[in-house]
Parts: sequence; C-alpha cells; structure tokens
Amino acid sequence: MKIKSIYFTILLLTAAFLGGCNTSPSNKTDQTVNKNDDNTLTIFTTIYPIEDFTKKIGGKHVEVKSVYPAGADAHTFEPTMRTMMDIADADFIIFNGAGLEPFIDKTKSSLSKEKVTMIEASNGVELLSGHDDHDHEHDEADHDDDKADHDDHDHAEVGHDDHHHDKDPHIWLDPINAIKMAENIKDALTEAMPSAKDDFEKNFQEVKQKLEQLDQELQKTVEAADHKEILVSHASYGYWEHRYGLKQISISGLSPENEPSQKQLQTIIETAKEHNIAYIIYDQNPVTKVADVVKKETRTTPVTLHNLEYITENDLKNNEDYFSIMNKNLDTLKKILSK
Repeated sequence: MKIKSIYFTILLLTAAFLGGCNTSPSNKTDQTVNKNDDNTLTIFTTIYPIEDFTKKIGGKHVEVKSVYPAGADAHTFEPTMRTMMDIADADFIIFNGAGLEPFIDKTKSSLSKEKVTMIEASNGVELLSGHDDHDHEHDEADHDDDKADHDDHDHAEVGHDDHHHDKDPHIWLDPINAIKMAENIKDALTEAMPSAKDDFEKNFQEVKQKLEQLDQELQKTVEAADHKEILVSHASYGYWEHRYGLKQISISGLSPENEPSQKQLQTIIETAKEHNIAYIIYDQNPVTKVADVVKKETRTTPVTLHNLEYITENDLKNNEDYFSIMNKNLDTLKKILSK
C-alpha cells in the first residue's frame, strides 16, 4: 500500500484530532518542494546543520527543504500529513538519526516502500551513550533516597512519546562528527547524480576545511579556559565534553522535556555554587521555569549558546548559517570560560 493511501486513511479516521494540529497556513513546510528539472535532486532534511550542509555541498544540483519550520523542537516535532506525502515523492529525506526525530522512527517502514531514499547522516559517527538523565554526582545516600522519585520521573518521561535517548543525538556540535555527516551527504548525492561528482567533492572539501578550522578554534578556546564547567539549560554539549574536556552541568536532559527531580535540582544548584559559575546557558529553546529557578538561586547571568537543532526567525532574517552561528558560540564560550 502506498504511503499516500495509508495517510489518507489515517486522516479519515482521525480527522477530528488532526483538524487542530499543524494546519497553520504560515507553516512553510506544508508547501510542496517543486522540482526544477530532471537535473535537480529534491531533498527534505530535518535539523538545520543537515539542511545547511546539503545546500552547500549540493549547490545548483539540489533543491532543499527543511521539514522543520523555524523554531521547531526536533525532539517532539511531527510533520503534517501533506508534508509526509511530499517527502514520499522526494528523492531524499536526510535525517540525523540516533533517535532524535520521533517521526522518522514511526514512519521508516512506510517510507521505505516509497520513491524517497532515506539517508541517516549520523551513520558511521561514534555515538556517546545517552540515558536522557542528568549527569550530576550523587553520593550513595542521595541515590537511594531519591530512587523512587527518580524512577517515577523516568517512567513519566517514557510515557511522553518515549523521549528517552539511548544515544546522545547532538553530534553536529562536534565539527569532527559534522565532517562525517557532510561526507555521508556528499556520498549520497554522488551516488544519485554521478555526473555532478566533481562539484559535490569540491563543495564538500570547502565545508570540511571550515569544520577543521572550527575544531581547532574550539580546542584552543577550551585549552585557554580558566575553568571547564558550564551550567546549561539543556544537555546538548556532551560531545564538547568528550572532544574538548568541558564539563556540562545540565538542568534538563538530552530532551528538553526531561527535567530534574527536586533532589537533582538541589544538587545542580549546589554544584554551580561550588564552582563559582557566573553564567547560565540557554539555547534557542524557550526558557523553562526550572531553569529560571536555577538562575535565581545561583544568581547567574543568562547567555545563549545556539545548539543548531533549528534556526529562529531572526537567524533567517540575518542570513545565518552553521558557521556564523558556531563562531558566535565560540565568542560566548570565550566569555563564560574566563574568570
């Protein structure tokens, strides 16, 4: 059965529910991606780095459309039925993987029967373990006292669209991992359009060179830091920990919905005070109430690190790309890692 028929049936069965979901006429992802000609690959992407890399590597040979509108949360976003039918008719859907995009896992078997080729950009990247939990040190007494509360918290999260992550999906913030993602994109484009192989390779090498330079800048910034601890609202920076030696003290887990228990929250506040942390880092997601509590209790100054899961309307207006945003992140890191 074709995916259009499947989704049309679902639409009939659930019309009352879907009538109020994702139907805004301003949602640009509802628009069909139009093919220019037979020499253009029609591609849908998920998170912003994949969209940006695909445009840079594909150049004139691709027409790229993000599934996500500006401001969408990659952990929870569900595309409309119209968008899913457009994806089914495209040449590629390039996604991050590592459990980041719930709708991909839900529709993978159906999409495999369609024209579209599915490309997992994280393929070949060594993924860090992700328990969707808070990486804060507890002594055994705290652990035992809090076990029931923590288990209830985990149980509630699993029931919320299973937003636990077995692996940390935020691979694109590590430029070395981003090189592998870009290479996977380049290889997929080359296989689909061998005639443009030289263009794809040239464009990929330019992206790779910029990513290598970014990696060197991140290394220098962390090596020169007065301290390595950062207080973050969302545990997006595990790969910076692994590659460069930063230590993130996270308020929410790998998914922003995974908030700490009361005992964990107290530990976060105490740890931040112990390290005399002056800044609390928000990403471009809306500030949560619990992060605001930590800000007040620790008397920290809010700053922004852009995790690039999505871009904002202001990013679009300012013509930002992966590298301009990451360079701003570097400037912020230099500020918050100094005494």
